[in-house]
Amino acid sequence: MLEGRIIKNISNAYTIISDDKKYVCTPRGKFRNQKITPLVGDICKFDAKNNYILEILPRKNELERPSIANVDYALLVTSMKNPSFSALLLDKEISSVILAKIKPIILFTKIDLLENQEIIEYQNLKKYYESINIPCFENKEPEKLLSFLKGAFVVLTGQTGAGKSTFLNKINPELNLKTDEISFSLNRGKHTTRHTEMFEISNVFFSDTPGFSSLELTKYTKEEIESSFKEFINYPCQFKNCMHLKEEVCGVKKAVEEKEILKSRYESYQKMINSKSN
Repeated sequence: MLEGRIIKNISNAYTIISDDKKYVCTPRGKFRNQKITPLVGDICKFDAKNNYILEILPRKNELERPSIANVDYALLVTSMKNPSFSALLLDKEISSVILAKIKPIILFTKIDLLENQEIIEYQNLKKYYESINIPCFENKEPEKLLSFLKGAFVVLTGQTGAGKSTFLNKINPELNLKTDEISFSLNRGKHTTRHTEMFEISNVFFSDTPGFSSLELTKYTKEEIESSFKEFINYPCQFKNCMHLKEEVCGVKKAVEEKEILKSRYESYQKMINSKSN
């Protein structure tokens, strides 16, 4: 029996890497009865002779969309133009990965398409996210990002057409991942990644995943969503159970008025909370 990490899944065929060797295995029938679905990123025990996955070891974290486990960072690939930047989508992504116990990193793309005022707005946006301890990088500085991520397992996620596959091709042209044009009528890209897979590049394991243009956080409570806005804790409210919406004396709302909390960030929070049923 060997132990390894699942790095690819296509039609129930799982590629496992163990001691720099790759094996293609299928799960034993017991997984279906136990309602266990192996995920890319899983550490597993397997039978190399008969090509069976025998056991999935406990996960340190798990992300539902994309479906992946045991990652160190989520690299949120965020287009500033074509498709247009969406603060709400980015903030949903940040909350989603934080609540999944994964550290978020933002990778901004298509900055070269911005005009003068848009560049200023982008710089202010980037400065704010960095101020709340979310590392930010640009796709034009891959060496800097690779140095930061050395030795990590990373999932790339983000809006369809934001440039996830393009970025991976840039840092390793041999991958030759398929990319496609943007649909301007829909303001989003066409899906080109159809499965979840990990690629090793410069001692970093990256997983490119199918993109999306919307994201819901239905499994989380209002309180959990509030807790994912980590900067709010710096602005205490009169009442401990304050949800920062209609309360009159609220440290968070005051911080928004005084421009200490980014307005778009607070608006994202409002929309996320108000979308939850009472």
